[in-house]
Amino acid sequence: MAPTMAVAVAAKRREEGEELRKRNQQLEKELRESREREEQMREELRKIWERLRVAEEAEERLCSTLGELEAEALNQARAYNAHIVSLMDQLSKANHHRSSISIL
Repeated sequence: MAPTMAVAVAAKRREEGEELRKRNQQLEKELRESREREEQMREELRKIWERLRVAEEAEERLCSTLGELEAEALNQARAYNAHIVSLMDQLSKANHHRSSISIL
């Protein structure tokens, strides 16, 4: 092989080697960025998961409170209804008593 040709081949190999190093550096940079994005997404997912857990706990507490309030409202409605029935009975007795008095 002629010396000029050997120099040309060596120069071409150096260029190819330099291009491969640059490409390798670029790929390594992209890999680091990809890993950083992945870690950020994992952290975001963890935060969302935590917010979901808190929301589910709050929902459970609200449902429990709502159930207690419904039971209390039902008890109050029954007591109110019983009071109305009692008042109606008293009124009926008073009217009946008045009718009995007016007959005499």
